[in-house]
Formats: sequence, C-alpha cells, structure tokens
Amino acid sequence: MSQTIVLASNNAGKLREFHAMLAPLGFNVKPQGEFSVPEAEEPHPTFVENALAKARQAARLTGLPALADDSGICAAALGGAPGVYSARYAGEPKSDQRNNEKLIAELAIRGDKSAYYYCVLVFLRHADDPQPIIAEGRWNGEVISEARGQGGFGYDPYFLLPESGMTAAEMPADEKNRVSHRAQALRLLVERLR
Repeated sequence: MSQTIVLASNNAGKLREFHAMLAPLGFNVKPQGEFSVPEAEEPHPTFVENALAKARQAARLTGLPALADDSGICAAALGGAPGVYSARYAGEPKSDQRNNEKLIAELAIRGDKSAYYYCVLVFLRHADDPQPIIAEGRWNGEVISEARGQGGFGYDPYFLLPESGMTAAEMPADEKNRVSHRAQALRLLVERLR
C-alpha cells in the first residue's frame, strides 16, 4: 500500500522528479493543486524557512504528510543571488527566459560564471511536526550564455556541468535524477525517512 504525500508545489518538473525517486519507496506524491492548496507565501531570506512555510501550509490544509523544497541557482559572483529569488529573478510574471537572460547578463559583467544549484527538502509528518526532516543538496557548475538541451526546466539549459560537458538540460533524466541537487537532498531525506 502506498502512502500519499502532498508536494507543496504545482511545478510539473519537480513533480516528475519526486515521483520518479519516491514511487519505488511506496510513496504516492500528489501536487498540492489536487487538494486546492494555494501557493504559500515565500517571504523568507533562506531556503529552509521558505520550504518549512510551504510544507506547513500543505500539511495543515490537507491533513497529509507534506514535502516541500526550496531550491534555486546561486552564483558566487553575485553573493549567492538569485538564490531564493530564482523563480522570480527578473520579476513578475515568472519567466524562465527572462530569468536566464538577466543572470547571463549580470555574470557577463563580472566574468565569473561559476554557480551551483542548491536544494533544501523539508518533510513534515503533520502540520505541527516539531521535528521536520530536513535534507539539502548542492550541484556545482557554471552558467553558459547559449541554451543547450531540451530536458529539465528553469535554468537547466544554461547550467553546464564541466565534468560531463553537458548542461542539466542535455543530461538524460535518469542520470539527472541520480546526481542533481534535488537528487542529493532526496537521497539524504530517504535515509532519514528510513
């Protein structure tokens, strides 16, 4: 029998990644939209605080265990920006294209294109869980100026992994699901869930 977990997101890309990684463990991951849970406010300056806020809201409104992530791309030359503002880096409405254009332009001025994807996962057994399970992952790479690849989402076509020579968008999904920041965090989470 599978355990339903509400994912505090409606992002189709994240849902695919979490489903692929958690289904074999007996978890049925459902997006919060299936339960009419609105997107949570993310007013906090840190990934972990935003993930906690999202998970608490989803757990509270559904009565189910909740999983939330907060993740983004962080550039050394920008002091860790876009960071928690990755999804809305170029403002509203959200636009992957405009976000990427802004990041590329800002890094071109500074000359340092090193960056990393960062992910924090928070799992709550219930809304008032005093001991959330928290896991994190980091995936180092660099930002390139020309998009490559059709996979992934967000900054993936511009995020180059120097060791493989591929962008995150060129990487086969099964490989990405083994090595990405989210995969690293999820592996830690699974160890802690067991």
